[in-house]
This record gives sequence, structure tokens and C-alpha cells, in this order.
Amino acid sequence: MAVFSSKNTRLIGAGLALTVMSGCLDTLDYDFRGDLGGGLDTTEAAQTATATRPEPDDRGVISYPSYQVAVAKRGDTLADVSQRVGIPAEELSRTNGIALDAQLREGEVVTLPRRVAEPSAATGGTGMVTAPGGVDIAALAGGAINNADTSVETETLQPVATPKPGGQTGVEPVRHKVKRGETAFTIARLYNVSVRSLAEWNGLGSDFTIRENQILLIPPVDPEAEAKRKAAATTAAATTTKPGEGSPTPTPPSASKPLPEDNTVAAATPVEKPESPNLAQQQSASKAAMSYPVSGKVIRPYSKGKNNGIDIAADAGAPVSAAADGTVAAITKDADDVTILVVRHPNNLMTVYYNVDGVKVKKGASVKRGQSMAVLPAENSFVHFEVREGFDSVDPAPYLK
Repeated sequence: MAVFSSKNTRLIGAGLALTVMSGCLDTLDYDFRGDLGGGLDTTEAAQTATATRPEPDDRGVISYPSYQVAVAKRGDTLADVSQRVGIPAEELSRTNGIALDAQLREGEVVTLPRRVAEPSAATGGTGMVTAPGGVDIAALAGGAINNADTSVETETLQPVATPKPGGQTGVEPVRHKVKRGETAFTIARLYNVSVRSLAEWNGLGSDFTIRENQILLIPPVDPEAEAKRKAAATTAAATTTKPGEGSPTPTPPSASKPLPEDNTVAAATPVEKPESPNLAQQQSASKAAMSYPVSGKVIRPYSKGKNNGIDIAADAGAPVSAAADGTVAAITKDADDVTILVVRHPNNLMTVYYNVDGVKVKKGASVKRGQSMAVLPAENSFVHFEVREGFDSVDPAPYLK
């Protein structure tokens, strides 16, 4: 049996989740930089509840004490935004790194280089966004910046304005100016927020594409949700014993109260555990929606969040076949030079084949169920196989039965 490195094992549970999601629209994010065992761990980001972006006024303007932004409408260009807010399109272009003739996405955020009139009843707004009482804004904002490195570039465009009563309540987001080579995923990890929340706040497309010099609003933490999460964590920590302290001693039964009758049923005679079946040979190809990619044995089952697929071991050089008809969406390598192959299928399904060698197909090629696409490598001769419904990994078993 092959020996699998802990680094590969960690990568399977973390790196693939980010990679496959962005591969849905032919824009697979090849960012595998950093410590793959910890750098891609988004557990805390997933648990951190972020606030909802405030509603803009009729012009699309959201006003914070330190700056203002405009939210694009469907079909907008910078000229349309310029007409609504009264700032020349050339200034908006220079500030945000957007071409003058570029088509803006619905909900895309455009940072204003200078302040315009505050949202009011006349513009369909309620005023400036002000922080809720009793919230340590400096701590929330500082926490986001502390999670980042010293190379983060933020913009300070205006002096702080004096808040007026009557506006929306919310936390002012930190701003991040995109540098060359950065992706939505690296920025989300930098500030420990989910990439989905980053996309919702900034009107990113489903492929999470960003551009150099774009100014992104980093979703702030929801103060109320964060307080509840910390309170729950504190309660859990208080009821958990430290290593070496042992577990709390249970209360002994009262001497005046007799013990319950012993109705324990005798254990059955131990049965010898049968050898693990070869699932690929047993499945019925006529009934199963997909076939096993490798004729071998499942050595690691699916576990949501820990192993987002199944690991199948076989002899080195064994063929790795397409689980179902589809189109090759991506062929890439991770930081350890391990090959990853992604196939797109109808009904918003994708299959992922991690740890393959000798790839025989090309990106964009159509493949048939059972068609050999690659082989298992000479070392660590297993394939990690995932089934994904849209962005979410699912248990492959129902598709393979």
C-alpha cells in the first residue's frame, strides 16, 4: 500500500475547495501560493459573520464618514455613474482603474475621489452610514488590517465627515487597492473573510474576476453576530477541561437508591471482518449516474469539510477514466507539482481528479464515460475524486451506486 504525505492530505481538504469553485466559468483560479496546510484554511472566515452592505440612494451613493462610493446599476458605464453623482468620468476612471468605455457589473462598487452631496430624502437616501453604539470600530477595523501583511495598500481619499443623525447604521469597511497578481481568493484569505461575502459587497461576477488598481471594500464583521459567536466560544471553553486535568467526575449513585437491573445482552460471537470490496467492479454501470474513475479500493471516505471526496488506491499506472460524459474544464498543477483535472458535466455538475499523471486529454475536449484521461502516478498511487454540484462538494456515493 502506498504511503501518502500529510501535505497532500491537507491539500485535498482545503486547496481543491477554492480551486474548483472558480473553475465553473473557465476562469480557474490557479492560486496555490503559501502554506497549503494552513494558508487555505477558511474555517474561521466561514464562521465569521459579515454585515450586509448598506442600501444606496437613487444615485447609487453610499456615504461613510471617511469616503463615499457609488453602486453601479444594470448596464451602467462610468459616464452613467458620472451623470448621477456629478463627478467627471475621467476622475472616476483614474481612481478605480476602470476604462472609460467599460461595462460595469450590476452592484459593482465605484469609489468616489471626492465627496458629493450626502444621501437625503431628495435623493432617496437616509444620510450617512454611522456606527452602532457600543461597538469598538477601531478594534474591528484594526483586526482586519492586522490579519493582512504590511504590503496592503489602502486609500484615504477624504477627511472624516461629521455624521448626522438619521442615516443607516453600519461599520465603515476597510478598503483594499488590488495589486498585480492578487485574486479575490488571496484577498479574502488576507482579511479572513469569505470570498462570497467579498463578491457580494463589491458586485463581483460569478467568476470572482478583479482587476489591477480596483478598490475593494472589505466586508466588516457583524458586531452582534460576532459578539454571539465569541460568547458561545467562551462558554464552550469554560466547559472544556485542559489537557492533563482529566474529565469531571460524575456524581455517584445514591446508596439509598438501588442500581437499575442489569439487562445487558450478551455480546454476539465476533465475526471476522471481510476484505474491503472492490467497489469499481461491483457497481452497475447501467444504473449508476457515474462510474468509478479508477478500478481500485476506497481508502478514505467522503467527509464534508475534511475530505471533500473519496480517495481510491490502485496500482501505479492504472488508468484514470471520466466518471461521466462531459468537457474538460481545466488541467492544472498545485505547488507540489501534483496534477489536477476538472471535468464539467450537464446539470451544473463537475468532477475533480486530483493526483494524476500522464494526462491524455486537453482543456475543452469532450470525454465519454469510462474514457481514459490519465494514469495514477508511480508514487502515492491513488486518485482523490470529487463530485461538485455548483460550488458545493457532495458525497460521490449516490452518483456511484
